[in-house]
Amino acid sequence: LASVEKLKNYRTAPFDARFPNTNQTRNCYQNYLDYHRCNKALSAKNQDPAPCEWYHRVYKSLCPISWVQKWDGQLEAGTFPGKI
Repeated sequence: LASVEKLKNYRTAPFDARFPNTNQTRNCYQNYLDYHRCNKALSAKNQDPAPCEWYHRVYKSLCPISWVQKWDGQLEAGTFPGKI
């Protein structure tokens, strides 16, 4: 329930102690990976992927659209370099 409230009140990515610097490139990339890993894991168990939505919103607010489009294209083509 608390996570549902967090999503409703979501505005932009919150501070993440793993990425304390102003350069948020790694934060963007990590949330992109986390979202797809979460979706893959929950889908494999036939569970609702709704909890993954948090990562999706964070990477959407942090990442340039062109990066996401490139990564999505690589995922579809099977050439994405990250481990999901």
